[in-house]
Amino acid sequence: MTELPRSYRVETYGCQMNVHDSERLSGLLEEAGYVRAPKGADGDADVVVFNTCAVRENADNKLYGNLGRLAPMKTTRPGMQIAVGGCLAQKDRDTIVKKAPWVDVVFGTHNIGKLPVLLERARVQEEAQIEIAESLEAFPSTLPTRRESAYAAWVSISVGCNNTCTFCIVPALRGKEEDRRPGDILAEIEALVAEGVSEITLLGQNVNAYGSDLGDREAFSKLLRACGQIEGLERVRFTSPHPRDFTDDVIAAMAETPNVMPQLHMPLQSGSDTVLRAMRRSYRQERFLGIIEKVRAAIPHAAISTDIIVGFPGETEEDFQQTMHTVREARFANAFTFQYSKRPGTPAAEMEGQIPKEVVQDRYMRLVALQEEISWEENKKQVGRVLEVMVAEGEGRKDGATDRLSGRAPDNRLVHFTKPDQDVRPGDVVTVEITYAAPHHLLAEGPVASVRRTRAGDAWEKRTAEKPKGVLLGLPKIGAPAPLPAAEVPACGASH
Repeated sequence: MTELPRSYRVETYGCQMNVHDSERLSGLLEEAGYVRAPKGADGDADVVVFNTCAVRENADNKLYGNLGRLAPMKTTRPGMQIAVGGCLAQKDRDTIVKKAPWVDVVFGTHNIGKLPVLLERARVQEEAQIEIAESLEAFPSTLPTRRESAYAAWVSISVGCNNTCTFCIVPALRGKEEDRRPGDILAEIEALVAEGVSEITLLGQNVNAYGSDLGDREAFSKLLRACGQIEGLERVRFTSPHPRDFTDDVIAAMAETPNVMPQLHMPLQSGSDTVLRAMRRSYRQERFLGIIEKVRAAIPHAAISTDIIVGFPGETEEDFQQTMHTVREARFANAFTFQYSKRPGTPAAEMEGQIPKEVVQDRYMRLVALQEEISWEENKKQVGRVLEVMVAEGEGRKDGATDRLSGRAPDNRLVHFTKPDQDVRPGDVVTVEITYAAPHHLLAEGPVASVRRTRAGDAWEKRTAEKPKGVLLGLPKIGAPAPLPAAEVPACGASH
C-alpha cells in the first residue's frame, strides 16, 4: 500500500518579509514531498509551521497560545510535528522548547532552508532540533517557492538592516544588510514575468538603502530603471524605504520609468524633531516634508502612505502636535498608526518618560480622526478620473453581495467596480471612471469602459484549472497596507 504524502500548514505573523519567507518555507516543504493541508484543516496537518514575529505586541503570547492549542492534537495524532521559525525563534530559541516541550523544530531567520532536514532529523532522533544560524546561509530568493497568486509577486532585493532605531529589534534578529546582485534580481523578475506575473514588489527591510553593501549609492534607482526595460512587466512597487536614503535619483527614476507605479510608502514615525532624535531616526520634519514635496512635484498623482508611532517615551503634547502638523502638511492617502508599547531588547523599553496608556490612547484617537478626514478628502479628488484597475483576488469582501469586482489602481488605491458582462479574471486590467469615494476605497458604479485580457489573467486561469501541487507564482495581497489597523507597533517591514 502506497503511503500518502505528509501534509503541512504554515501560519505567518508579522511583516512582508515574513510573508515572503513563508512562501519559501512552503516551496521547500513541497519540494521535499509534502502537500498543503486544505484550508481550515486545523488539526489535520502532519506538520504545522509557525513563522513568527518579535515586533508585534504580545507576539509571544499569541505563539504560546497556539502551541498550547495544538498540544492535545499532537497526542492523538502520531507523527504530527510542530516547527517554530522567524524572528521570535531567533530571539527566544531555547525558551520556546522549555515552555512548549512538544515543539519538534526551532529555526531562525537565517536558515529557513534547513526546515525539511530538521523535521526529518527530529522524526528519526525523536527529540527537538534547535538550529539558529547567526548569519545568512542562503539568500531566501534562491530557495524554492510556493506562491499564493499567479499575477503578482514579492522579489526580495536585500535582507537585514544597518539602522539602529531605538524602538526596533529587527537588526538584531535579521542582521546587517546584505544586498543581492542586480543581475540575480532581474533574472528572477524575468523568470516570474515568463510565468505570467505582471506586477512585482521589490522588498527589503530598508529597500532604498540597496547598494550600500555593493558600494553603489545609486544602485536602487538603477534597479528601478532596469525593471522598466523588462517586457511584459506592467507594475513595479517597492517597500519599505527610509527617508534618510531617499535621494533625488530615486524620485527621477520613479517619475521617468512608466511601469514604476505612482505610489510611495514612506514611514514618518513622528513629526517631532525631538522624538525623531530619541528614536535615532536620521532625518527631521523639514527633510521629510521636503521629500514629499519633491515626489509630488515629479509625480503629481502619487499616493503616499506612512507609519506613525504615537506615545513614544518622552513625547509631550507639543511633540504630538508636531506630528499632527506633519500629517496635515503631507496629506497621506492612508497611514499605519500605532500606539507605542515596550519591546524587550530595544533601547526605548528602558527609556525614562514612558507615557501613560490613557494619554497614548487619546493621542492615537485624535490622530486617527485627522488621518481619516484627510484620506477621505484625498480620495474625493479621484472622483471623475478614468483609471486602469488590475483585477485582484479576494480584495472585495462584499463583491458577491454587490455584484462587483475589485482591484488596485496604479497608485494602489482599492477600487470596487461594476461587474462587466464579459469574463474578467484576476490579473486582467479594466478601465473605469471613479464615481464615489469613501475614506478607504473608491467606487466605479458605471459600466466598465474596457477590459484587457492579460497574460497574468491567463496564468491565473491555468493555475485555477489545474490546481497544481507544485511551485506557484505570485503573492497574497500585494500593495499598500489596510488603513488604520489596530494599535500596535509596526511590523519590521513597515517600521523603517
